[in-house]
Amino acid sequence: MHASIKRLIIATLVLVAFLTMFGTGHAEDVKARMRDRLPTIVDLKSRGIVGENNQGFLEMLKGQTEKQNVVTAENQDRKSIYAQIARQTGTDIKVVGQRRALQIAEKATPGEWLQDPSGKWYQK
Repeated sequence: MHASIKRLIIATLVLVAFLTMFGTGHAEDVKARMRDRLPTIVDLKSRGIVGENNQGFLEMLKGQTEKQNVVTAENQDRKSIYAQIARQTGTDIKVVGQRRALQIAEKATPGEWLQDPSGKWYQK
């Protein structure tokens, strides 16, 4: 298995672990959707179509539109996860997303596009 896929699977599993704190049914649905989208997201990242922004969400790069529906669906699930974590931890969804963005950046593979806290895009 490609190293970037392994890293994304691990990152996804970490997020899903948080979901188990507040409902198995919802967590299983989100987990399945995210797992199903993962190969497409890995492909989009490897081709420079999407990057990870500083809020913990995928973002289309350079005016790209390929698989926008996949990116939108992924971001909706991430937003749901972040909101649940924020409720559980008594923090703000924005803070959860920013923390997640830092984790994603740490685990990103060389060549992936990331956005630093100031908003500048860079390639790892």
